Formats: sequence, C-alpha cells, structure tokens
Amino acid sequence: MLKATAMTASPGPRVRSATLSRSRKVLLLVDFINPLRFEGAEAIASQAVEAACATAEFKRECRADGWTAVYVNDNFGEWRSDVSVLLKECRRSGGAAAELARLLSPKEGDLFVLKPRHSGFYQTPLALLLDELGARKLVITGLAADYCVQSTAMDAYVRGHRVWVPSDCTAAESPHQKQLALQWMKEHLKARITPAHRRAAAAS
Repeated sequence: MLKATAMTASPGPRVRSATLSRSRKVLLLVDFINPLRFEGAEAIASQAVEAACATAEFKRECRADGWTAVYVNDNFGEWRSDVSVLLKECRRSGGAAAELARLLSPKEGDLFVLKPRHSGFYQTPLALLLDELGARKLVITGLAADYCVQSTAMDAYVRGHRVWVPSDCTAAESPHQKQLALQWMKEHLKARITPAHRRAAAAS
C-alpha cells in the first residue's frame, strides 16, 4: 500500500511520525509514471527509458541502504486519478510509457504525491512529508530535467535541502537542453550532478 496517495496540501492533522520511518536521504522520482502524451514526447522517449533504467538500479541500492523513495507525479489534469490509475494508463499506452511503468512501478513502502504543476512542492504536501521524514538531502531524478526536475530542485534548495540530481537519472527533449539544465542547477543551486553510478563518491 502506498502511504502518501491520499495526502492533501490543506491544513489539517499532521502526518503521524510513527507511521513513517525517518530518512535523512530521500529519493524523489519526478514524473516517471508518465503516459508521454505531450508535445515533444517522441523526442524524450528513448532518453526517458535510459534514465529510468539507471534510476531503477539506483533505487534498489537506495532501498537497501534505508532511503525512502517518494514519487512526485503530475496528475495530468485528472483530479480523480491516483497511482493505480496512472500505472494502468501508462501500460495501456504501450511503448516507452509502458516500459517506464514496468521499470519504476512503485514498491511496498514507497510514497506517492500528486502535483498539479511543474514543481513537486507547489500546492502539494511534499514539504510536510519531507519534514516528517527528517529529510536533509534530496536526490532528484525524473522528467524533464529542464522543467519539472529543475523546478522541484529549485524549490528544494530554497527550503534548505542539499540537492543531488544524478545526470544519468534524468532526461530532456535533447541532450543539449538536459546539459544546460544540469549546469544551471550545479551553478545556482549548488547541486551535485554526479551520475548515480558514481554514487560512492557523490553520496559522502
């Protein structure tokens, strides 16, 4: 069962800390569960699958070390959708969308937050959730590097989180756009952009 699906951004009872294991390092997966029905989707599809492959392997390592994985996913304008609906839609779409769902289908203990706009923090309970987890370092992966990943990283930075955006775990519509976004995050957000396969050096 995914624990964060029903959370809302409106004021109300706090998440009970006893229901969540503390996790100073959190892996964010931004918009990987994606039917790829937008302008430019064909250009990003192959890169997205490559990024998902790298992220799936990295996620297994993170889980083994006790990190929490949080899916931060667009609701694509469907306010009644949840993770199960999104997964079914991606599998029904076939192609790269189905492959993304296969590679990165959420596992038991993963958390899921739906977002209405680019940033994972905008009008979502993500900040509250991270506070309850005691998160300090965020590793941000996903689609697209120059839109939702960059927006989420910027909002994480202004909230005092250390940010790592593994270059091999993100994708954009072109390698040039991806590199520009990664370089901007490195320069302006002090983000690490070291690839996930060099985790031992970057995670210290």
